[in-house]
Amino acid sequence: MRVVVALGGNALLERSERPDAVVQQQHVERAVEALAPIARDHELLVTHGNGPQVGLLALESEKDPALVRPYPFDVLVAQTQGMIGYWVLQALENVLPGRRASAVVTQVVVDESDPAFGLPTKFVGPSYDEDMAKRLAMRRGWTVRKDGSTWRRVVASPEPTDIVELESVRALLAHGSLVVCAGGGGVPVVRGRGGLRGVEAVVDKDLTAALLARLIGAEALVILTDVAAVELGHGTADARPIGHTTAAALRSLEFPAGSMGPKVEAACRFVEATGGTAAIGSLKDAELLLARKVGTIVEPD
Repeated sequence: MRVVVALGGNALLERSERPDAVVQQQHVERAVEALAPIARDHELLVTHGNGPQVGLLALESEKDPALVRPYPFDVLVAQTQGMIGYWVLQALENVLPGRRASAVVTQVVVDESDPAFGLPTKFVGPSYDEDMAKRLAMRRGWTVRKDGSTWRRVVASPEPTDIVELESVRALLAHGSLVVCAGGGGVPVVRGRGGLRGVEAVVDKDLTAALLARLIGAEALVILTDVAAVELGHGTADARPIGHTTAAALRSLEFPAGSMGPKVEAACRFVEATGGTAAIGSLKDAELLLARKVGTIVEPD
């Protein structure tokens, strides 16, 4: 079976954790151990988040006195793809010696007129208290929003419409390689008369994962996060998990735009477009999610 797994940013760095390289590598190694049973028995393509990492690089770039202006987000996303792809690739090769694995720097096409450019929603970078977040927003021209109990920077997150390196990904899968690609939702680019051009944005990795899964003919999409399942009333005393459900049923509910909302939307899009199965749940339950034994399982209506 061909499976796309989308690793959440928390798989690489937990909230309030120091973003040291060794910390993130350890998280990647644990994540890959959870994915190994799937990789042994199925064709596996892995995507990953990059919110904390791209935000950190953006901060470093803004503070670098050697630069006339900070690096744009398309360049920063490409940098995180290389860094995280290297860690995931090495961990896969260590856990599954002899198995081919490849990481692909991946460009994702977006529409330059997408209204998302005027309404930033994608969380990037570290967490702050409200006062610090608003002071940084004033000083640096950021847009900030509440993310759970903390505040974070948000940037534009346009819809992914196409994947530039799609044929390369298909070829690698056809030759038996595990593939790591479209990290951080892909490097955001637009098509124009002069060809491809990067834009200042971060594409949602789950929506890109759904598009990628559809385009490569995947039979299952597994979205891994830091909760065991999608919950109604998340964060309240009345919270209850959603188990087996349909896309139509999920679409009748509301979920936060900056966190669970895109995961639910991605799962619904994949199931509606392909008739396959999508699962949302905890990283540690990856194999059981694919077996539809735990988590939120989204099936055709």
